[in-house]
Amino acid sequence: MRDLRERAILDHLRKVGAATVSELASVTGSSVATIRRDLQQLDRAGTLRRAHGGAVLDEEDAPFASVEPVNREAKQRIAARAAELIEDGESVLLDIGTTTLQLARMLHARHVTVITPSLAIYEALRDSRSVHLVLLPGDYDPVYRSVSGPLTTECLRMIRADHAFLGVSGVSDTGDLRDTTMAQVPIKQAIAEVSVEITVLADHSKFPGTGLGRVKLPPNVARFVTDAAVPEQIASALAAQQVEVVVV
Repeated sequence: MRDLRERAILDHLRKVGAATVSELASVTGSSVATIRRDLQQLDRAGTLRRAHGGAVLDEEDAPFASVEPVNREAKQRIAARAAELIEDGESVLLDIGTTTLQLARMLHARHVTVITPSLAIYEALRDSRSVHLVLLPGDYDPVYRSVSGPLTTECLRMIRADHAFLGVSGVSDTGDLRDTTMAQVPIKQAIAEVSVEITVLADHSKFPGTGLGRVKLPPNVARFVTDAAVPEQIASALAAQQVEVVVV
């Protein structure tokens, strides 16, 4: 039920930009107390900004822009470990996200092929003389600085990548991946389908994390790379699926 409320809240805010708690309670058919708790969770995830008596969603408070500086040192450590997994000459699919952006920056001088739906990653690598850069097509989302939609997923199905590095908004107790926007779910699923091996990059704030979209943990996920020990229930779920957890 909470996922449905969060989706309704975000859909309404995308239409109007800002709304009061009472207005959101009316839109979702929920109590004011419930909406306040939901807004607290969404604010903590960087999906919106709580304001006096309500919430705001606009480009100045875009998730990518607000989250990029958060835990940057940890994300850089995670990215450095991920870069060690990549051999020169290999093809790499980089999902959208601030940790995958750090990984892209570390690949700037490497002889690799990088395929991505992220405009931020494109900007980080576009002047590299070593990287063969493939920017996927699709509908542009200025909030996440990325593309998505049917054109993106169809083009992904034409590709076979040696490695994929996924970003997430959260990880559930069962190990499933969560995303704050439903548009990214089919992108992550398509990336999983066309990659030989997947590594999930997630700093400690993503455990458990939140998100409307759910991606069942793909069978070709080899590992999670993170910066702190993960909660016991999630660790057990990942171990049961033979997924390694690497803490840096």
